[in-house]
Amino acid sequence: MEWSTRVTDKLKITYPIIQGGLAHLAYAELAAAVSNAGGLGQITAMSMESPMEVKREIQKIKTMTDKPFGVNFAIGQHGRPYKEYVEAAIEEEVPVISVTGGNPAPILERLERTEIVKLVLVASKRQAVKAEQLGADIVMVVGQEGGGHLGKGDVGTFVLIPQVVDAVSIPVVASGGVGDGRGLMAALSFGAEGVEMGTRFIATKECVHASDAYKSALIAGDENGTVVIKRTLGAPARVILNDWTSAILDREKENAGYEGLKDFISGEANRKFAQEGKTAEGFAWAGQVMGLIKDIPTVDELMSRMILEGESIRRKWS
Repeated sequence: MEWSTRVTDKLKITYPIIQGGLAHLAYAELAAAVSNAGGLGQITAMSMESPMEVKREIQKIKTMTDKPFGVNFAIGQHGRPYKEYVEAAIEEEVPVISVTGGNPAPILERLERTEIVKLVLVASKRQAVKAEQLGADIVMVVGQEGGGHLGKGDVGTFVLIPQVVDAVSIPVVASGGVGDGRGLMAALSFGAEGVEMGTRFIATKECVHASDAYKSALIAGDENGTVVIKRTLGAPARVILNDWTSAILDREKENAGYEGLKDFISGEANRKFAQEGKTAEGFAWAGQVMGLIKDIPTVDELMSRMILEGESIRRKWS
């Protein structure tokens, strides 16, 4: 069946499925697998130690796929000089750059003089309209079901999507709560022209930087197995519920502030769980879609399954 949308046309991909940035996890192995399977894989720039490391990872993925891929910049969450990282990606002539968190204006302005496709992740209709005004080519919209950093409003993905579709003229991608072909078709029915998945791609064989403990937690958990931390800091984010994140919530109830939370919410605490599997020493991002995760397939198996599910639903609708 035909899966062409403005998203697939703009990104030059087969299926309207985008892999999220995934701090400490989205490297060449995963991104290449997604791109080779017909979607858009991405590597995460701001988890790397230097612009040169970003360049090396881009060069590596080019040896693993001849398909389009993206580089994600999670700005606002790191103290690193992201502009130097962006320049590294531009010098390597990457086809796509996505921006999550913080103000995307400086990056979008810099990319105006390039042919790089510009994606921006937003969490509200207002942010989507602003992203379009700033020059985004595609806007990705995440609701409260999603993992990682979310919007300050408790609005679900499938309420946000039709609102954003009505408010902007650029293509809209649904993010948060999507993990199979049913989610893909639901998003398309609301007017989105693609989906972004983060949590579901962690539980795949090619996500080699994710610890076995992380993947096992995603399979063992259900839709009630996540909590939102950092609300008191104005930066709500969804994570797996464990003793570490419960301690964060307890400190937030006591109005600990950033100083009282910084060691608990640091990138290092995230890395210890995500990469090293030290579940008692850190936290891991996850969306409510973990309730749908029951196995650890290859990326190609996951993507093929989603497309078959979507085609089955299309036949029922017809």
